[in-house]
Amino acid sequence: MLTADQVSKVQSALPFWLSLGLVPLIWIVAGLGGWWVLLVPVVTWYLFTALDAVTGLNLDNADPAIGEEDLRWYRLVTLIWPPLQFITLFGMIWYATHTDHLSTAATIGLFFGVGVVTGTIGINYSHELMHQKNKTERWLGDILLAMVLYSHFRSEHLLVHHRYVGTPRDPVTARYNEGFHRFFPRVLIGSLKSAFRAEKQMLARKDLPWTDLSNPFWRYWALQGAMLLLALIVGGWVGVLLFIWQAYIAIWQLELVNYVEHYGLTRKHLGDGKYEHVMPHHSWNAAQKASNWLLINLQRHSDHHYKPDRRFPLLQNYTEADAPQLPYGYPVMTMAAMVPPLWKKVMNPRVRKWRGMYYPEITDWKPYNKATNPMPR
Repeated sequence: MLTADQVSKVQSALPFWLSLGLVPLIWIVAGLGGWWVLLVPVVTWYLFTALDAVTGLNLDNADPAIGEEDLRWYRLVTLIWPPLQFITLFGMIWYATHTDHLSTAATIGLFFGVGVVTGTIGINYSHELMHQKNKTERWLGDILLAMVLYSHFRSEHLLVHHRYVGTPRDPVTARYNEGFHRFFPRVLIGSLKSAFRAEKQMLARKDLPWTDLSNPFWRYWALQGAMLLLALIVGGWVGVLLFIWQAYIAIWQLELVNYVEHYGLTRKHLGDGKYEHVMPHHSWNAAQKASNWLLINLQRHSDHHYKPDRRFPLLQNYTEADAPQLPYGYPVMTMAAMVPPLWKKVMNPRVRKWRGMYYPEITDWKPYNKATNPMPR
């Protein structure tokens, strides 16, 4: 158990600052042009995969009772990122539309890399920020999501996903034997609809219509509209297209991670629309050290769902006795998810093992596979 003295040291927090290195890298490859633009996704995916192989697993847990005052160096990186991403994104749109050394292909490749960063880092940091009670942090999370046109993710994640994960009501829980290419369009539509429905229902309980200004969707649309307008001002219609392209890539990155996090894991239906409580074994856990630095411990997802209000330095790692383990970190697993036969070969036996370990009494898994169990009450 790591103590407050150990966790609060600057050198303990610094590995989680590695993501900031992607900002100067984007500018360097933009200046070089050509095939160099592919270096951003290569570093994000492959370098951290190689580092995982070298650094191994991190099985240490910090004392969950450590106070906010000892986490300032960890919080700071999430507070610094939103303005850095804003400047980088719109600076890159201006640069790409005001230079003549980038070919069309290089520009598309460059903004593919920008989307990898705004998705892998930006949306991930917004996830950390949206879970906090501090209004400033929640606003910063909203701003990050507006930069990738996915603002409703906050409503869907907080009001739907955390409450209904592993049940038919959660569109983000990937079903057993469902390939990513089927999952992706389903979750794009389903998460937007469920997010809007959740906010509408909250307002209805207060006898308010969905059009009431307290509906956060008005804020989401305003922020996203402002981002698109700024892209138009900075880079013209080409700038808007580049903005939309990087947003699409960012969303794809997010949903790849969502796919991996809960693939095939379901909560037991207790009858009458009642489901068991969320436990650590309802999320895949990954203890790879370097990719957890990059993703600020997102891979300790089992504990995040068990204790959603914990800040990322305090998330606990679980052993195989308490939570199912991924064989590799998210960079490798998300690449595997793009090849459904490979993914199913690796993961389906693990899901079946998990079912036998936790639910040997369930003999008919078809309602779980097809999400046809009753909707949770």
